[in-house]
Amino acid sequence: MKDLKVDNLTKTYGDKMLLDHVSFLIRENERIGLIGINGTGKSSLMKILADKDQADSGQLIHPNDYEIGYLSQETTFPADLTVLQIIFQGQAPILRAVRVYEEALLSLEKNPSSQTAQEKLAKAQEIMNKEDAWLAHTNAQMILTQLGLTNMNATFGSLSGGQQKRVGLAQVLIEAPDLLLLDEPTNHLDYKTIIWLENYLKSYKGSLLVITHDRYFLDHVTTMIYELANGHLYEYRGNYQDYLSQKAERIAVEKDQAYKRKQLYKQELAWMRAGVQARGTKQQARKERFYQLQNSLTTTTQQTMDDISLSNKRLGKKVLEIQHGNYNIEQYVILKDFNLLIQSNERLGIIGKNGSGKTTLLNILAGIIPLDSGVYQIGETVRLAYYTQTNAVIDENKRIIAYLEEVAHQVTQQDGTQISVAQMLERFLFPRYMHGTLIKKLSGGEKRRLFLLKLLMQQPNVLLLDEPTNDLDVETLTILEDYIQSMKGAVITVSHDRYFLDKIVDKLLIFSGDGKIKSYYGTASQYYESLEHSQKQLNNLPIAEIDNVAKKNRKPRDEKKKMTYKEQQEWKTIENDIEKIENEITILENEMEQCGSDFEKLGNLQQKLDEANQKLDEKMERWEYLSQF
Repeated sequence: MKDLKVDNLTKTYGDKMLLDHVSFLIRENERIGLIGINGTGKSSLMKILADKDQADSGQLIHPNDYEIGYLSQETTFPADLTVLQIIFQGQAPILRAVRVYEEALLSLEKNPSSQTAQEKLAKAQEIMNKEDAWLAHTNAQMILTQLGLTNMNATFGSLSGGQQKRVGLAQVLIEAPDLLLLDEPTNHLDYKTIIWLENYLKSYKGSLLVITHDRYFLDHVTTMIYELANGHLYEYRGNYQDYLSQKAERIAVEKDQAYKRKQLYKQELAWMRAGVQARGTKQQARKERFYQLQNSLTTTTQQTMDDISLSNKRLGKKVLEIQHGNYNIEQYVILKDFNLLIQSNERLGIIGKNGSGKTTLLNILAGIIPLDSGVYQIGETVRLAYYTQTNAVIDENKRIIAYLEEVAHQVTQQDGTQISVAQMLERFLFPRYMHGTLIKKLSGGEKRRLFLLKLLMQQPNVLLLDEPTNDLDVETLTILEDYIQSMKGAVITVSHDRYFLDKIVDKLLIFSGDGKIKSYYGTASQYYESLEHSQKQLNNLPIAEIDNVAKKNRKPRDEKKKMTYKEQQEWKTIENDIEKIENEITILENEMEQCGSDFEKLGNLQQKLDEANQKLDEKMERWEYLSQF
C-alpha cells in the first residue's frame, strides 16, 4: 500500500501557530477535501507535503518511490517555455517518450517533406513502443482536449491567467503521481470542465488532497474532509454534506462540555478565593486543576459563524438601467444593442465563456467604464459597492481595526441596534486578538475577507460581486450568502460556482461571446441540467432531424421590427405596474413579520406573496421582451 503518514508537524508564521503537532494518514486511493478559514495554513500544509516549504518540526513518512504532484493557486513556469515543454517536463521514461513523440509530430507538421523530421518521428515511435507509452499518450491527449489546450507551441507568458492555471492542472494530471495536491483547481474552469474534472478524479488511481471553495465539487469527489483550525486538524468521514452534519454534532458537544467546565470553574474559583487556610500544601493538585480549567476557558476555540444583517437605504423603483447599450474592446463585441433593468431586491447571476465580457458589464454598472453608445442610468437612491477580483489599494501598515474605522466606528443592524467594528470583525471570523494586527501580516485570503467586510460596512443597497468564490473560504462564503439572503437591495454577481449561484440568485444572464447575451429564469443547476437534456435529445436524433430542429429554432427573416399599438400602450405603463407589484410584495412581507405565531394568517399571506412574485416575474419577462424593440 502506498500511504503517506504525517507525524507531528509544527509550523509557525510570525506569531501565528499554523500547525500544532498535526498528524494524519493519507491512504492509497483516498479523496480528501481540506477546508478552513483563509489564513489558517491550508496552503502552507500543502506546500510542506509537496516539499516546497519546510515544517519547523515533524516528519513525512512514505515509500521511496512515492510521487507527489502539486498544483499551486498561482501557477508559475518560465515565460519562454512552451505548453508542450511544461506539460511533459516530468522525468519518468514514459513522459520523456511522449514528449519526444509530440516534438517529432510538431517538427513534421512544420516540414512535411523533411527526411530528418520523418526519421525523427520513426525513432520517436520506436521509443513509444519500447516504453509502452501509447496509453499514456492517449490519456494526455484526452486531458489536453478537455482542458482546451490545443496550441502546444504557445509560450507560457503569452497565456491568460486562466489558461496558465489549466496548463498547471494538465501537467500534474498527466504525470499521474501517487498523491495529487490540488489548491483551488476549479478556479478559471467553466461548468463542463469542472464536471469532467470531478469524474476524472473520482476514478483516479492515486490519492487526492484538494483545497477548494466549490462545495458541489467537495460533495461529488471527496470521501473525507480535513478541517484546519487554530493549528489543529479535525477529521470527518464522508463528503461535504456528511462534514456539515458531523461538525454540527461536534460543536453541540463542545458547547455542552464548555458549559460544564464553566460551572466547575466557578466552583473552583470560589474555593480559591476562600482564603489561605482552605488551600494548604496538600491541595496543590486542586490548584493545578484550577489553572488548567482557567486555561481551557481562555484558550481560543474554533471560530464559528455569526449572522450579519445590516440595514440598507431603501431603493426606488429604478435601480440600474441600460438602454440599447453598445460596447466593443478593439474588434471584440461585448454588448450589442443591450437592454437591462435591475429592480430592487434583484438577484442576478452572470455566467458564460471566459473573455465574453462578464467583468466588463460589472465595470460598466459600477461606472468605471462608459458605454460606447446607448444610455446608462443609476437610480438616485443607489448606494453601490463593488467587490472586484483585485483589492483596492490598501495601506498595509495600517492595523485591521483602523482600516475598518475609516468607514465607521459602528454600523446599524436591520433591527435598529448598533454594532461596533470589533464585533463586526469577530462575526467575520477575525478573533479579537487579531484586531490590532498590521494588514501586511495577513494572508492573501484574509486580506480579501477584510476588503469584503469593509464594503459591507458601507451598508450598500446594490452589491456587485466579481468571482467572489475565487478568493474566499467556505466559511466566509457562507456568511456572505446569509448576508445576501437577508439584504434588502439588489445583488449582481459574476461567478462560476454552482453552489454559490444556486444559493443566492434566481435569474441568470448567459454570455456566449460576440455580444450574444440571453436571460434565464431559474438556478444555475437548472440551467445546466436543461443544457444537458437538450444535448442528449440532439445526440439521439438523426442528422436530418437535427437540421430540422435548427431550422425550427431559427428566427424568421421577416421578424417584426416594431411594437403593435397594444404593445406600445403596455410599454407606457409597465414600469408603474412593476412598481405597484413590488410595493404589494413589500407590504405583504411586512405583514408577515408582524404575524408572530399566527400560522393560519402566515399561510394566507404566503399564498398572496407567491402570487405577487409570480405576477412580478411575468411583468419582468414582458418588460424584457418589449425592451428589445
